[in-house]
Amino acid sequence: MEVSNDIVLRPRFFQDLDMPSEKALEAFEKTGKTCQDFKVSRVDHHVFIRIPKEEQHFWSPQLHLEIYEVDDNQPKLKGLFGPNPTVWTLFMFLHFVVVTLFIGALVWMYVNIRLDKSYLFSILTMFFLLITWFVLYFAGRLGRQAGKKEMQKLYFFMKSTLNSVA
Repeated sequence: MEVSNDIVLRPRFFQDLDMPSEKALEAFEKTGKTCQDFKVSRVDHHVFIRIPKEEQHFWSPQLHLEIYEVDDNQPKLKGLFGPNPTVWTLFMFLHFVVVTLFIGALVWMYVNIRLDKSYLFSILTMFFLLITWFVLYFAGRLGRQAGKKEMQKLYFFMKSTLNSVA
């Protein structure tokens, strides 16, 4: 599996399946009951594959699979690698806070310009927030890099499960 160097922090992939979707979903359910290396759970046509709690670290990824029928003949698999949902929510919250503060500082600068007052502090604030956003982004990239081997293990587990059915 190749993880590109794109801006994407949550890599995704798509694949056509050579078996009925229900058969693939049942394979993950069956494998998940006996597998010790991964925790597999299924909700409807979604499968979540995680690293066991005792082996997880802050950046441990999970693999979310969606197996669905496009038509009667061709089921599709959509996969999404991502961090623990709690970590992802924290990062999105921090990004939201930084963007909101940046917009606030931009409005503050505009008001100061219109009132002919000094706007140096608002520019410094926006610069600091821009630096903060880059730090958050690169922290996410480092986190993805830290979980790369686990992502590959999750991907190969998914492939071997699907190959065991075919």
